[in-house]
Amino acid sequence: MNKMDFIQDEKLLIMKNLKTYFYMSQGFVRAVDGVSIAIPKQKVVGLVGESGCGKSTTALSIMRLLSSPPSKIIDGEIFYKGNDLLILSNKELRKIRGREISMVFQDPLTFLNPVFKVGNQIRETIMEHHPDKKSEINKKVLELLECVGIADPLEVMEYYPHQLSGGMRQRIIIAIALSCNPSLVIMDEPTTSLDVTIQRQILELIKDLIEEFNMSIMLITHDLGIIAEICDFVYIMYAGRIVEHASVYTIFENAKHPYTIGMLKSALSIDEHKKELVGIDGNIPDMMNLPSGCKFHPRCIFTKDICIKEEPPLREFELGHYLRCWLK
Repeated sequence: MNKMDFIQDEKLLIMKNLKTYFYMSQGFVRAVDGVSIAIPKQKVVGLVGESGCGKSTTALSIMRLLSSPPSKIIDGEIFYKGNDLLILSNKELRKIRGREISMVFQDPLTFLNPVFKVGNQIRETIMEHHPDKKSEINKKVLELLECVGIADPLEVMEYYPHQLSGGMRQRIIIAIALSCNPSLVIMDEPTTSLDVTIQRQILELIKDLIEEFNMSIMLITHDLGIIAEICDFVYIMYAGRIVEHASVYTIFENAKHPYTIGMLKSALSIDEHKKELVGIDGNIPDMMNLPSGCKFHPRCIFTKDICIKEEPPLREFELGHYLRCWLK
């Protein structure tokens, strides 16, 4: 990753050239195709892109939670605290999942077990990694529920998932993710299924937890408003590739890739009144039949001959600002 790397002792997780493909009867999909990402300690890194671009597959590859077949990680390295997660045994990986790295899924009702009370589900996660804390486990569960803003934790502990609202279920999922004080939490579209008011509450909760737990977060979203509020660094993903990445300030003030610029123009803002949102022309590419050259060229208004013929490399455009585009 060369200059892209952060100072060695500041890195928590480094992904290098990750390739995760899905093998189907009709062919194969390059869901993640040569992605490199660095997550520093106690920082928030955003991964942004349209649906189907490979964001969730990237996250599930880190956790090694993809079903095989049809998916397969065919290349790359994912170093967490110096250990390559891709070569660890299942036994070794279980010691990291939930304890060191945890994940908040976008659909909590799918993740939570419908036949167990939510208090038991939090207890189970803690006991999996800290069996020595059995005597103080109920106190820990109550503290977690209070921490994520549950008003009556003693009562809520006895509820089943279906008895809770969408916002409360998401808070329970966050409590489970935090139960073992992880160093890294991966959040996959944590506010997508919630109404606007609850989205705001969950976002404020996440901001508070970042300060309280001193953890790193990988935030996966298509919402640039969320990115602007809580992220330190941003990776823009398109068709399984990173097309631009930099600090959050640089992306919002000096974006260079046509796709990034298009996303910014099409995003709603509470600070700037827009009479009309400008969408990105064209459609998301067929991941089983990607275009030649730059994968964005069929939708780009600046396309040149070289864009059609050759795929641009990801290169440093300016200090700390990386770009995959022939225009700059």
